[in-house]
Amino acid sequence: MTHVIEEYDVVVVGAGHAGCEAALAAARLGKKTIVFTVSVDSIALMPCNPNIGGTSKGHLVKELDALGGEMGKNIDKTFIQSRMLNLSKGPAVHSLRAQADKQDYSREMRKTLENTDNLTIRQAEVAELIVEEGKIRGVKTYSGGEYRAKAVVLATGTYLKARCIYGDVSNYTGPNGLQAANHLSASLEQNGIAIRRFKTGTPARVDKRSLDFSKMQEQKGDVPIVPFSFSTDPATIQKEQVSCWLTYTNEETHRIIRENIDRSPLFSGAIEGTGPRYCPSIEDKVVKFPDKPRHQIFVEPEGNYTNEMYLSGMSSSLPEDVQFAMYKTLPGLENVRIVRNAYAIEYDCIYATDIKASLEFKAIKGLFSAGQLNGSSGYEEAAAQGLMAGVNAARQIDGKEPVILDRSQAYIGVLIDDLVTKENLEPYRMMTSRAEYRLLLRQDNADLRLTEIGYEIGLVSEERMQKVREKKALIEAEVARVKEIPIGANAKTQEVLERNGSSPLNNGTTLGELIRRPELDYEKLLDLDVEHKELPQDVIEQINIEIKYEGYIARQQKQVDEFRRVENRKLDENIDYKSISGLRLEAGQKLDKFKPHSIGQASRISGVTPADISVLLVYLSKEGK
Repeated sequence: MTHVIEEYDVVVVGAGHAGCEAALAAARLGKKTIVFTVSVDSIALMPCNPNIGGTSKGHLVKELDALGGEMGKNIDKTFIQSRMLNLSKGPAVHSLRAQADKQDYSREMRKTLENTDNLTIRQAEVAELIVEEGKIRGVKTYSGGEYRAKAVVLATGTYLKARCIYGDVSNYTGPNGLQAANHLSASLEQNGIAIRRFKTGTPARVDKRSLDFSKMQEQKGDVPIVPFSFSTDPATIQKEQVSCWLTYTNEETHRIIRENIDRSPLFSGAIEGTGPRYCPSIEDKVVKFPDKPRHQIFVEPEGNYTNEMYLSGMSSSLPEDVQFAMYKTLPGLENVRIVRNAYAIEYDCIYATDIKASLEFKAIKGLFSAGQLNGSSGYEEAAAQGLMAGVNAARQIDGKEPVILDRSQAYIGVLIDDLVTKENLEPYRMMTSRAEYRLLLRQDNADLRLTEIGYEIGLVSEERMQKVREKKALIEAEVARVKEIPIGANAKTQEVLERNGSSPLNNGTTLGELIRRPELDYEKLLDLDVEHKELPQDVIEQINIEIKYEGYIARQQKQVDEFRRVENRKLDENIDYKSISGLRLEAGQKLDKFKPHSIGQASRISGVTPADISVLLVYLSKEGK
């Protein structure tokens, strides 16, 4: 028996990283919002790695922050170590990564949700969707409660029919032994939403007191610390950091794994779900890379108030006795005590090709989907989708067009476009190599790229917007100024160049030209610039990048202009592609299935050729579209 409990504008199902961002976005946009979780204690839980950011993922968090999301602010409050990765490479691939105190991260995010206007938290399992005439009307809980809503965001993570497995042990639970959500999958299928099984895994957690760190390499945090959020004052987060540690597997580790590979549910067929290619288990690595003598393993603290350590790079679903044996072969882990076994987790998710670029289901108006339910992996990918789903759910209620970031605007645009356009056969992970315009989509300029969009949406304050405008003006003015400052080949110039290991000048030049030299930068040349003013560090960083990479940036901007030319040619979702004369049968079927929102998206669908796009353009011209 069901009974209507309450009515809301937006219902969010799940309070992981996607659900938190979706709920906060909707509530902050003035929508009466409720977020459901199987356990209030698992809000913003980090069931796997205890960190935020990393290669390409740091870009997502920075973009999320620029748009008005919460993840960057939350990690700035709760990190215990921070490092900028890939500093030996160009700025396009620099990525911030911070170790979190897991408990603090979850607690702080819960506190933010609990103190956000228009937002209610509810511990209950959502078991059913209420759909009437192709439109979402609300949800029903397992206990029979009915919650009516104008829009619903599904952010179920790895909880749908979740099964945790290692060796012969198989438990139908969610991550960390939490309750699984066993009833919603059936309702999705009853409403025509196709379901598939994916899997991911996590390493063992071990007791710090049983480790010998003298046999490992210490990994310290950066000084100074760079914040994730553009709104965080760097001076407020400089603090003592904890260390991580690096050790390696060896031939003995690999021998134990090989001898027991038939006992791994990954290889015995006990696991049905498809795992992530770019985050493989240790047994996967040993089988796929037999010539590699060792693999890096990072030993990372789970927080300030626990002795649990996370063995990054060594996820596994091998039996318990094999786990003990293989972990003890690592230098420093000879006497290791395991606190929690490694395990694989299998779960239900959807085909993201069934949703639009707005993250709304094509077949059910008002129903949105975000995070691992869409077949992605990672906290950061989930949070980015959650924000966009929450924003678009709120905007649909207001009768506004959805916000869709394209591939030239943001990594978030690349992520969502890849999910909804490509038939991903495994959990999707963001990587810098997936972004065609990564020289423009750097993490350092995410605020300059996206704050205005966040402001227009309504998630960024006037004060923050004004600061970004002032920053942009400072950068433009200073770049223009230094390009015009003449520098003579005099004694003072030669002394500054020699001091910085740069070759002497034979002729006069400009300050801008000197900054282009790889060994020089804006700050090293301040002695030659008598009229310079004190500028913030983030402004100086942008000046250096703008000048040093000017030619490359201009070239990529031309590519973006060409991309926009086709991306801005919009397609009506009601086009009957199979009726278009000259369009190949396969192309018509694919276009009819995907219902692309632009010529650009249509061109990226597998099975649609450039010739098909030409036919489509002719059709649009004839139709006057």
